[in-house]
Amino acid sequence: MSNKIKTIAVLTSGGDAPGMNPAIRSIVRTAIGNNLKVYGIKRGYAGLLNNDLVDLNASSVGDIIQKGGTILNSSRCPEFKEKASRELAYQILTDRGVDALIVIGGDGSFKGAHSLASEFNFPVIGIPGTIDNDISGCDYTLGFDTAVQTAVEAIDKIRDTAESNERTFFIEVMGANAPSIALKVGICTGAENIIMGHEQTDIDKLASDIKRGIRRGKNSSIIVVAEGKAPGRSYDYAKELELKHKINSRVCVLGHIQRGGSPSGNDRFYGSVMGQKAVKALLDGQFCHAIVCQKSEVIAIDLDKCLTKSDDAMKSYIGIAENLSI
Repeated sequence: MSNKIKTIAVLTSGGDAPGMNPAIRSIVRTAIGNNLKVYGIKRGYAGLLNNDLVDLNASSVGDIIQKGGTILNSSRCPEFKEKASRELAYQILTDRGVDALIVIGGDGSFKGAHSLASEFNFPVIGIPGTIDNDISGCDYTLGFDTAVQTAVEAIDKIRDTAESNERTFFIEVMGANAPSIALKVGICTGAENIIMGHEQTDIDKLASDIKRGIRRGKNSSIIVVAEGKAPGRSYDYAKELELKHKINSRVCVLGHIQRGGSPSGNDRFYGSVMGQKAVKALLDGQFCHAIVCQKSEVIAIDLDKCLTKSDDAMKSYIGIAENLSI
């Protein structure tokens, strides 16, 4: 393939995340400003395999910076794990005259992009978009800040009820194996405890912490729980707490409300910056890279550094919420 980039395509893959639309907007307008043609691929890799490409222009991305979700729609595409499917995708891209692909998504989406690049020498750039903030090589992923803010606002309201009725509440947030949302939300809301998705819970210690607060005059507690492998684990904790320690509690599973909503200022800012730098990276000949935030700086790094899940981004903050809840 020639190093001369004339036409690019962009897709969003996996779970949607606030900040994807600002990134799409930035990609399209940066590309047009550099005399490039832009295709949007509908429904991620599944749409690519169905040749569902649409022309994008400056008007196509007007009035979307404040919108959650993704105007290109998204999906999960297990078929893309097969080389035959990636070969079909490569053929479709070349038949449509596409010289490079920008993928906005998580580690699974990046693996698909990396395979496309390595197997067919096809230029790709990844932009990390997942509310879980769990991609290796990244300090920050698009959607994380909005998801945290949504959960914080919900817990602030629930705390009013918890205090009024003198109850303990388990608030379950998203994050199958990543602690970032639970950690940051717990610290921001003054939670008495945070339960990570990957750890066993010591109900006796949890009860002891709650009773310690009661002894010094606290009439309610907020326990933030990362959902783990499946939502709803908080109900088991609540039941065990009542049976073993006679502590009455309530459960609120926030669920997919954390995925939606207007992107925060941070997600709009980083989406815009990452989109612009993705196009610039292609024009500079960086053909298998990810645009990431490291130490508050947005840079391009090798895509193969971003292919696994990681809980490094927030792990240094483990323990702070408990220390502050005495």
